[in-house]
Amino acid sequence: MGSVAASGTLGEQMAAVILEVAIRGKGFPGAREPVLGDLGFRLGESEIVALVGPSGCGKTTLLRLIAGLDQDFTGEITWPGLGGAGRPRLGFVFQEPRLLPWRTVWQNLALVLPPGQEGAAAALLKRLGLWAERNAYPGQISLGMARRVAIARAFAIAPALVLLDEPFASLDAGNAELGRSVLRDAWGERPTAALLVTHDLTDAAALADRVLMLAGRPSRIIADITIAANERRGDRTTVAQLAARLRDIQEKSVISSS
Repeated sequence: MGSVAASGTLGEQMAAVILEVAIRGKGFPGAREPVLGDLGFRLGESEIVALVGPSGCGKTTLLRLIAGLDQDFTGEITWPGLGGAGRPRLGFVFQEPRLLPWRTVWQNLALVLPPGQEGAAAALLKRLGLWAERNAYPGQISLGMARRVAIARAFAIAPALVLLDEPFASLDAGNAELGRSVLRDAWGERPTAALLVTHDLTDAAALADRVLMLAGRPSRIIADITIAANERRGDRTTVAQLAARLRDIQEKSVISSS
């Protein structure tokens, strides 16, 4: 595993590990240097981990490796408990909703639902305030609502892990806050492990159990912070205070690692 600079508050012992990442390098043809360097971490069952770093540091690349969309790298990505039987069921929330425009909200969900999950999916739509729009087409709803549908779709398949790639990018402050609330509700309805890629420390402060800060090129983890249990997914004041502390840790970690 890659070296990790531990910072912040230590929380309770992590739940059963479902994902182990041990990357030694990832590059692209023609690039002068790798995008990812020596980088390793574990993800616990029902744990939300935020991957935070500047644009271009390899966060999305890392998600693609974990999802199996890119297998050209040095190192290992393993799934403890599966006995080497491939990947578990994964949900993926992209930067754009990627809904099929010729299918309704419900039909977009129904395409990916495992057998017997229709009732749970309906309950999730109701919890996220989308039930009234279940028969609407993507072109008939707002971008913010389409993002909520994409989040619902990812959680509705009963995944072992949800991967989220900047799900609130391009939203204004009010809609981003609403998006975070929707994600908390989706996770509350169907708790699962989640890996959230973001450049916004408010996203991390509002949602994460742990925060992994990335920097450099090739990118590496410069800080691994466990959020205290009484600060997780807190109110607006708690989130603002936590985001400020995370920003301070990030600035100091960047300086000390350079």
